[in-house]
Amino acid sequence: MQTDPRILDNAAILTTNRISKIYRTGFWLNKTSQSLKNCSLEVMPGETFGLLGPNGAGKTTMLKILLGIIRKSAGQATLLGKPIGDRQTREKIGYLPENAYFYDYLTAWEFLDFTGSLFQIPKKRRHKRINTLLDTVGLAKEIAKKRQMRKYSKGMLQRVGMAQALINDPDLVFLDEPMSGLDPLGRFQVREIILSLKEQGKTIFFNSHILADVEQICDRLAILSKGEIICTGTLSELLGTEDRYQAIVRGGDQTQLKKWLPDLQLREGKWHGHLVGDQQAFLASLNLMGAKLMDLKLARPTLEDFFIEQIRSHDPNAHIEENLQAIA
Repeated sequence: MQTDPRILDNAAILTTNRISKIYRTGFWLNKTSQSLKNCSLEVMPGETFGLLGPNGAGKTTMLKILLGIIRKSAGQATLLGKPIGDRQTREKIGYLPENAYFYDYLTAWEFLDFTGSLFQIPKKRRHKRINTLLDTVGLAKEIAKKRQMRKYSKGMLQRVGMAQALINDPDLVFLDEPMSGLDPLGRFQVREIILSLKEQGKTIFFNSHILADVEQICDRLAILSKGEIICTGTLSELLGTEDRYQAIVRGGDQTQLKKWLPDLQLREGKWHGHLVGDQQAFLASLNLMGAKLMDLKLARPTLEDFFIEQIRSHDPNAHIEENLQAIA
């Protein structure tokens, strides 16, 4: 498939303008719950864009609105220069759901052949495409042709899902939690697939709460909290290009320490945080607080540090620790 000429002029391939989604709940549908609130985004051709947020933040809702699976309550959005839901545009989009359903008594080859036929790809070209995709996702052709998918591991099924999302050679690929539920090896393999797509110039939009993978993959990202986009930008724009001092302290008063270490966290009985203010004055104040410095080193804040700081600032009651344990 050739790249759509509409996206060659460096115009945004995906835009949202104040997208909102309100669900009606209750027995009489007389209650409302707002899942998204005035969300605006822009994704450029060739970018790998990550939408981050805790569980329940609205990430999947945003993705399903963009795909036309559910309707927005307010706002506007475009894909490939046309309003969402455009039929021709859908032919140029690939999608991997978080919990993809497979006809598990089929082999991977049979399943990909079926999905390719839905796009009316001629048989000869379709089979050539399947061979290419099996190489891309690292699935052995012998297994793909002979073994039914009900005998595949979670990681193997995820690779089949990636292949079906790419069967039509899309310009824009949507991935919903592509690393969810995978072991470290499986996450590595999916990450490598995404990086290979990036090298091919594909535009990738994916939801995730696995921050370490996002930090290695994304060109830009946005953080979603309680249905609102609270920040967006490149890693350098969000985390900064200058290193900060990271301190580890034992003992001391938490309130006083927070004046110097605003992102203070307690880990294994020690306080961790990034220093704000003069280094010498901080060291002098430790004695007055009855605290002991365990370590002080230059370190740029990680995406995880930034994420926690942003979510807590927006929602002080957020259960960050539970979310981080879920992705460990």
